Amino acid sequence: MIILSAGPGPPSLSLANRVNETETVSKRIDLDSELESRSIPNDVLHEICRHALDVAPEECCGLVIGTADDRFLRAVRVTNVMTKMHVADAKAFPRDARHAYYMSETEYLQAIGEAETRGEKVSAIYHSHFGHGCYLSQDDLAFAAHPLFPFPDAAQLVLSLLGNRVREIGIFEPTGAPEYSFVGRRLEAAN
Repeated sequence: MIILSAGPGPPSLSLANRVNETETVSKRIDLDSELESRSIPNDVLHEICRHALDVAPEECCGLVIGTADDRFLRAVRVTNVMTKMHVADAKAFPRDARHAYYMSETEYLQAIGEAETRGEKVSAIYHSHFGHGCYLSQDDLAFAAHPLFPFPDAAQLVLSLLGNRVREIGIFEPTGAPEYSFVGRRLEAAN
């Protein structure tokens, strides 16, 4: 279960409660080894990797901010409050931060506001899988397909961590085609 925000009132609460009501989606999307990898600036990739390692074994989560001309300007860490949500209501939130993420609403809304004042936007969201591979899970896909998902055009970056190392990083980009909602390829540092 992947949930971006908490709190009463905003549409995101409805989204959090309705993730499991979305249409059936494929089990997962893996990286396509036949596709050429995408590049991201070294400093942005380093920050995302550092974030994942800093919070392991919990999942990290955050936003990548960019413009039309420069897609990946900077990474913004967002606190994963899934364990807090799980402790408060284990029935509604059966997983903790080791197995899912729930972005702090205050933090991601602040990041969006700051980006918009600079003429920037959220170009990607990222999260890590600790002890698992680099793929978009069925839950990731269901959440991204939901009509209230706040970043429908954003790519999804997933980091696979094994032990104290980042094993693999992928970018899953929306295709606009319902039968193939995302395509996954490796992500690497730009030279």
